[in-house]
Amino acid sequence: MKKNLHIATFAGGCFWCMVKPFDQWDGIESVTSGYAGGHLENPTYEDVKKGNSGHYEVVQITYDPDIFSYEQLLEIFWQQIDPTDAGGQFQDRGSSYRSAIFYHNNDQKTAAELSKSQLASSGKFQKPIVTEILPVGTFYEAEDYHQDFYKKNEAEYLEDRQKSGRDEFIRKHW
Repeated sequence: MKKNLHIATFAGGCFWCMVKPFDQWDGIESVTSGYAGGHLENPTYEDVKKGNSGHYEVVQITYDPDIFSYEQLLEIFWQQIDPTDAGGQFQDRGSSYRSAIFYHNNDQKTAAELSKSQLASSGKFQKPIVTEILPVGTFYEAEDYHQDFYKKNEAEYLEDRQKSGRDEFIRKHW
C-alpha cells in the first residue's frame, strides 16, 4: 500500500538542533537538513553561514498526515524556537538562523498563519511574534556531515545545545 506522504519545511536556527524534535515520532518518514529561501543556486554551508546566499538553515520533514498532522508539526516547531527573535536563534546570529515556516501549499500557509496568530494572542510572549511565513521555493539538501548530526556526533550536539541557551529557553517558556 502506497503511503500518502507530505513535506513540511521549517527554519528554527541551527538545523542540527531542529532534527531530533521531529525525528522521533511515528508518521515521520525523514528529516533532512538543508537550505531554503535564498537566491544562490546550490549553496554550500559556507555560503549560507556567511549570509551571502540569502538562505535559511532549514529542516525538511517528510511525513504521513494520516498518522502525524501538519498542525502537530507546527506545535513542535513553535516549541523549539524563540519566535520573538528576528536576528537569529539563541547563540546563532545572522540571517541564515532566522525562524520561518516555509509553506508548500495554501493549506499549509493557512494553518501556519492560524498557529502564529494563536501563539501571538496566547500571552505566552511579551514581544511580537516575528517568525516569517514564506513560500518554500527551492530546497537544497545540506552536506552529508550535517545530516542526522545528533546521532553521528552526539557529544558535540549535546554540548552545542547546552551552550546555545535553547534548552533553557524551552524549559522556561514551554
